[in-house]
Amino acid sequence: MQSSRVLLPGKVSALSRLNRILKGPQYADAKYFILLDSNCFTHCLPTLVSRVEALQKAEFLELPEREECKDLEIASQVWQTLMESGADRNTVLVNLGGGCISDLGGFVAAGYKRGIRYINVPTTLIGMVDAAIGGKTAVNVGGVKNQVGFFYPPEVVCIEPSFLATLPDREVQSGWLEMLKVQLISGMPMDTNISEQTISDCVQFKMDVVKSDPKDHGIRRILNFGHTFGHAVEAYSHRLGHPLLHGEAVGVGMVCALFLSMHKLGLSETLYQQVRKVVSDHVMLPKYTLRDTETLLEYMRQDKKNENGEICCVLLQEFGVPVIDVAVPEVEIRDCFLKIAK
Repeated sequence: MQSSRVLLPGKVSALSRLNRILKGPQYADAKYFILLDSNCFTHCLPTLVSRVEALQKAEFLELPEREECKDLEIASQVWQTLMESGADRNTVLVNLGGGCISDLGGFVAAGYKRGIRYINVPTTLIGMVDAAIGGKTAVNVGGVKNQVGFFYPPEVVCIEPSFLATLPDREVQSGWLEMLKVQLISGMPMDTNISEQTISDCVQFKMDVVKSDPKDHGIRRILNFGHTFGHAVEAYSHRLGHPLLHGEAVGVGMVCALFLSMHKLGLSETLYQQVRKVVSDHVMLPKYTLRDTETLLEYMRQDKKNENGEICCVLLQEFGVPVIDVAVPEVEIRDCFLKIAK
């Protein structure tokens, strides 16, 4: 599978380098469509088109915000618009936004005319360090995250940290929790500082993992640390009408995974309590009832990584030593959900 060209922060801005790339011969006949939501239309699109000449004549398609855009009906509408606009195999989609936009845009690109080129320009921290990297594309089905999708990498990922200035603090902190995930599984120092260097370090780690296992058959699964629980927590929060951001839900999921890691793999309680404190400073740990746990388990049973009817999780044996495909009985998962907020 072809790997992506990732433009990391540097002395020359990523947008300037993207501008040079799109002036190259391989893009001479390209027609561009920019996918974005209303926030990016207001806060990010002017910067993008002013600094990347080739996109000044691009058509743009405004999508619903957050998870609402990751829907087969929305994908179908985008495909229809592309057809009506004469988009051909030389068309390039530019996904300007957070992880939901890159997920949906990559999915659309993978399906349209059996695959067209696309570029991710993430504008959120969680998009920069995780969602825009690696070529996983997906839509949600029946309220369950990422059930239909493709491994289809973008041609270019443009990491431009200046877009982070457009975000509310809660969005930035949500992204930092995804950075914390990388630090825990990689053994990088746990650092609350969000700098170009820490962003680049997280991106480089994910690129290296993806390169060694592009289709998620083995080691790449370490990147799912906190996500088996986190996806269920996120979906349930939407169902309750008090939606958590993705990074917040992953933070809760990591606390769950570390709780189980203590009991199943001998992880030190000191590390568990340290991370629990850090996460709870960013998001309130939910207090679940026994009835809540049954609904959460319904979501977890749909996780793609499960095998032979067992819920499989990524746990942590020690700092920087993740263990994939650990089967966890449902009774232990219930116990975990009931105790993390105590």
